[in-house]
Amino acid sequence: MPGTFTYTFDTPSYKGSSTINTGLFINNEWVDPVDGDLIEVVNPATGEVITKVAGGSKADVDKAVEAAKKAYKTIWGLKTPGKARGQLLFKLADLIEKELDDFAALESLNAGKVYEKAKFADIGGAISVFRYYAGWADKIQGKTIETNPTKFAYTRNEPYGVVGQIIPWNFPMSMLAWKIAPAVATGNTVVIKPSEITPLTALKLGEVVKEAGFPPGVINIVNGYGATVGQAIAEHHGIEKLAFTGSALTGRRILKAAAETNLKDVTLELGGKSPTIIFDDADLEQAIKWAAGGIFFNMGQVCSAGSRIFVQEGVYDKFLEHFTAAAKGLGDGAGDPFAPGTQHGPQISQTQFDRIMSYIDSGKEAGARVQVGGERHGDKGFFIKPTVFTDVTPDMKIVREEIFGPVGVVIKFKTEEEVIELANDTTYGLASHLFSENTSRAIRVAHALESGSVWVNCANSLDIAVPFGGYKQSGNGGRELGEYALETYTQVKGVHINLGLKL
Repeated sequence: MPGTFTYTFDTPSYKGSSTINTGLFINNEWVDPVDGDLIEVVNPATGEVITKVAGGSKADVDKAVEAAKKAYKTIWGLKTPGKARGQLLFKLADLIEKELDDFAALESLNAGKVYEKAKFADIGGAISVFRYYAGWADKIQGKTIETNPTKFAYTRNEPYGVVGQIIPWNFPMSMLAWKIAPAVATGNTVVIKPSEITPLTALKLGEVVKEAGFPPGVINIVNGYGATVGQAIAEHHGIEKLAFTGSALTGRRILKAAAETNLKDVTLELGGKSPTIIFDDADLEQAIKWAAGGIFFNMGQVCSAGSRIFVQEGVYDKFLEHFTAAAKGLGDGAGDPFAPGTQHGPQISQTQFDRIMSYIDSGKEAGARVQVGGERHGDKGFFIKPTVFTDVTPDMKIVREEIFGPVGVVIKFKTEEEVIELANDTTYGLASHLFSENTSRAIRVAHALESGSVWVNCANSLDIAVPFGGYKQSGNGGRELGEYALETYTQVKGVHINLGLKL
């Protein structure tokens, strides 16, 4: 039988104990992996091991898919009315909210997020997503189509069946909600792999799924490595739909695996190298605050982070002065995620820390100027000071490649036409941010930017009701959030009924 893990929090922000199962959640039961693998879970603020959890394999994915398929064929899918599916999602949200502090503490411990931000943004946001799609569950509708007097034609939006989902480590609980909620609301069953780096809130969610009353097999959580569990999900013939959030490199591998097996439908939400554009006529005080949040929020570990900051020449010097001060202030506020006043937490792992530092070193070696930061913070954990580079050139790695850390480059520009070309000069197209008090210019530039989301006079200001996804190599195959996510998890059937045509 799988074990449990109890962690006692005694911090200024939260005091209490949390106990979670450390096994795999398959068919509403906690089970040991077939091969008995264990994965260490590390606290990024200290570098110390928190606990070990079960790591699955292909055999465990097979069991989960079998349970999900049985549930879909017998007790879920179109056999459970949308209203009933919605009621279960509402119940799930209520139970998460009841344990909001516990979920937030686990998220902060495991992912290094500042506790208050984890509580209100990550866990609070996940609760809202579950409730949003609970409301949609009984509103999955097709259309009647006018053809000719002898035919009645209509469409049905039907679930795929078993959906495989693979999520990243930067927003563990948020990504669980983004993936599970629309898939289950539309009648699919789910086999989901959380990141092996941040499994704790996923394991906590498994307990709440069962308590909410979901039938066995509807939601299955299989922790494990990408090369084993992730690969098995991508290749599985019993999975008809796959949704993945992560790197472009892994996204390509998933597409290849899907193409070489059962040609499952695939939705990818991948990386970004998003531009932030500051025009001369921007509200500069607000632009500085938003731009700082746009790159440094969640320690820069955000796929839509505004890491290329283009500033028009008339306000460049003033922007740089105050933006540098903002970055330094965040760095001065780095520390224990549970401590009052902490503003900046650690990177997620030693591997990610080393990767970011290698980009910082490459920028220095290429001749870019470190305006602020550029080094680790403290001597414990995986902390990196918010870093700003200037005097960069378009060919530098820090300008062209996704760093996924608290590193931004500030670039001066002259004209609107110039900055549009610079902003679009990337293989990515996930998001853009622009600041201007000229409404005509803001709309014109927003339409010219090649990205799936554009934020005007704000940055990374997501809304549950608005679709999110990328252009170019930032993704394909559908959108997340909003009504559009329902289309991602349904397939359209056209029905033709003869009303009297004779042969």
